[in-house]
Amino acid sequence: MERRAERLASIIRRELAEIILHELHDPRIMGMPSITRVKLVDDMSTADVFVTIMGTPGQQTAALNALKHSAGMMRTRLTKAIAIRQVPFIRFQIDEQLKEELKVLELIDKVARENAEIDRKRAEAAGQIEPASQEEQTPQETGDRSPRGPLHAENAGLGETAPPTQADAPADEPKQE
Repeated sequence: MERRAERLASIIRRELAEIILHELHDPRIMGMPSITRVKLVDDMSTADVFVTIMGTPGQQTAALNALKHSAGMMRTRLTKAIAIRQVPFIRFQIDEQLKEELKVLELIDKVARENAEIDRKRAEAAGQIEPASQEEQTPQETGDRSPRGPLHAENAGLGETAPPTQADAPADEPKQE
């Protein structure tokens, strides 16, 4: 029974997205509301449709009210598109789960940045790496005037050039292997 409910929820989600995109012309719906998921009640008499709507909270409320207002029309359209005995009633809701997921991801990112900073400070204290102020020296401060570094002969002031590398080869000639 659960597999049937999942298939029906998927079909309802797809069909409602098409109806909203092509047949619903309500000026209160700014942008494109996204149907994130459809959850059917156990007896499949009601479908909770979770949506995300871009915009201010006022625009979101207006768009949600427009979707709720047109739920009957959408149910009628679904009866024509889906071959089942009884199409479930449709209840639209703002998907708060998505907001919670974004908050959790932000917290995880914040903790990862803090851990990286703590690890960097521990490494500096142990003398494994140089302090960050020395790492951020510009090429002018180190005497390096070329992106190729001071090991090339032309940068070392010897007057001779180092043997060409693949990076130095002209674009129109094949690279040496």
